[in-house]
Amino acid sequence: MQLFSWKRIVALGLLAVLVSVVVACGDDEDEGDGEPFRIGVMESLTGPGETYGQVANQAKQLAVEEINAAGGINGRMIELVVEDSKCSAQDSITAYNKLTDVDGVKIILGTSCSGAMLGAAPLAEADGVVMFSGLATNPDIAEAGDYIFRTAMSDAQLGIDTGNVLWADGIRKLATINESTDYAEGVRRASVAQFEKRGGEVVAEEQYASETTDFRTQLTKLLNANPDAVLLAAQGEFSGGTIVKQLRELGYEGNIYSEVVPVGSEALKIAGDAATGLKAITADLDPANNKAQEVLGNYRNRYGQVTLPWYLGSAYDDVYITAECLKKTGDDQDADGFRDCLYDITWSGAIGVGYSFDDKGEVVGLSNVVVQVLPVAERTEDNNGYKVLGGAPTE
Repeated sequence: MQLFSWKRIVALGLLAVLVSVVVACGDDEDEGDGEPFRIGVMESLTGPGETYGQVANQAKQLAVEEINAAGGINGRMIELVVEDSKCSAQDSITAYNKLTDVDGVKIILGTSCSGAMLGAAPLAEADGVVMFSGLATNPDIAEAGDYIFRTAMSDAQLGIDTGNVLWADGIRKLATINESTDYAEGVRRASVAQFEKRGGEVVAEEQYASETTDFRTQLTKLLNANPDAVLLAAQGEFSGGTIVKQLRELGYEGNIYSEVVPVGSEALKIAGDAATGLKAITADLDPANNKAQEVLGNYRNRYGQVTLPWYLGSAYDDVYITAECLKKTGDDQDADGFRDCLYDITWSGAIGVGYSFDDKGEVVGLSNVVVQVLPVAERTEDNNGYKVLGGAPTE
């Protein structure tokens, strides 16, 4: 009798423990208090794209902090696993292998640079891993595969816009100089194609390695061709600002055109007064977009100086789009479900209203503008050192 009672007491005790465990698990499910969603990040934290790669990474961190502070995704937090792709194809592959083989991520936000994106994208496509970039713009990325997406606009459109601006401004003879990277070469190639299509002539062209610090020999060759204008495509803000400065030091008084990098805050500091009047064809945050201005304000309060604000907003939007798709799939290992969500989504955020992705993962619904750098005395934090002239001409 005593033995039976003892067994019964033990059994009841075990039953009570099991019930409490089930209830506890049920509470966790109700509150969504599970493991965090782990998302990979690949940005250029060092290398030629360091200035904007750091900003992109910080913008992502800012977005994650906001989402987690608001309760996460159905109670689950987001955790970013960050690797430095160094604006390099080889380093991007190393970072990709670390994130996928060691950390086991299936969704990667990045990269900052086109060469890095093109380096890792074939691996991601073969592995069924999503790569989602807010900054990489080379036209070839459009053909990288079914798992490759970007909110960054392709340089194919930038080239059309640049060629049209040059022609509309009366430029007929053009000299070009670009950094020897996939991004800068892509900008030059697309811009020259449209300029020549309109009837323009390229009279001189030069390229430079990313480690170059003195460009005067190459610039002198360009100026000896007597161009109507110089088109600059730079990967890094240091080279972009230095080339503009050295062009003016060599006595060149003509028109200078560029993509976004030479009008970054660091590039403008280096160029100083020499950058005044430079025209850049780029994406820019709409002053009337309240979300864009809120993001900029929050970023400045947290981190201070901003460079390339549109791309900051693009990186920030990518995290919120990621959160929306994770809310639908509930699984950070479901790359196929995440991919399908991106194909179906329409988003409004810092970089635009009602944009989406086409069947190649290319962003649709955004456009470039033409900006012109202001004199040093007129450059402020609010105007980013330039004024917006309007949209690029279509004819």
